[in-house]
Amino acid sequence: MELNNNRINRNDDMNKMLFSLIISLTAMTVFAQNQTTTTPIVSPDNDIVYRLFSTYNIGTFIKLNTRNGQMWQVQWDAGKGKFESPLFLTPRVSAEEEKNGRFFLYPTTNIYNFILIDQLDGRMWQVQWSSKIKDRIVLPLD
Repeated sequence: MELNNNRINRNDDMNKMLFSLIISLTAMTVFAQNQTTTTPIVSPDNDIVYRLFSTYNIGTFIKLNTRNGQMWQVQWDAGKGKFESPLFLTPRVSAEEEKNGRFFLYPTTNIYNFILIDQLDGRMWQVQWSSKIKDRIVLPLD
């Protein structure tokens, strides 16, 4: 009789371990599927002046002038919270050096930060958007 009890206890232990393993794997799968990335949706037309870049915030975009690097924060929603606000209006190049598609934004793993790159000369800047104007920054990466 004691032999049967040991087998039952061992089976119960195995069932508990199997159940825990299944729950753990399910939780990891669900977590992995909920991870989001911001991938710019880019028009195949390289001869455009403006592009919109999505952020991790569902209602916030960054509008980029691809000719000179100027940027605006664009907020939208179903209510009255819509606006377009300057993020950085100082051109990164002179008017003579402007070219469609010259500047591009790349997302980072930080939800508020992007990397702005001049695709012709390789210069880069950290771009931080925020709902607070005082927290918006554009810093050279050099």
